[in-house]
Amino acid sequence: MKEFVRVMKALSDPTRVKILKILERRSMCVCELQTTLGTAQSTTSKHLKILEDAGLAASHKDGLWVNYTLADGRQSAYAASILGNLRHWLNDADEISALMDGIEGIDRFQILNRN
Repeated sequence: MKEFVRVMKALSDPTRVKILKILERRSMCVCELQTTLGTAQSTTSKHLKILEDAGLAASHKDGLWVNYTLADGRQSAYAASILGNLRHWLNDADEISALMDGIEGIDRFQILNRN
């Protein structure tokens, strides 16, 4: 039951749901997510930690970058079920549509002025 509650608590915050919807579209680093969401780096990192602990998101290191993706569902059957269904949910919600429209132009090198 603890695993189920952990997954449900992770989904209880609208920002974390938005992060999952963004990660459906593409992998992102913290700076890209914080720019997309308009949140502080520390806040974004805390949300990502909660999502990772619940088995909903995963991170992998790529040189100096840490990229976040949706988890593969192996850690939790509850997370796997939610992730499978979430792909079909909220796609027509105004907040989600607006985020999706804006993420194509998000680039970590532009954010960090490293062109």
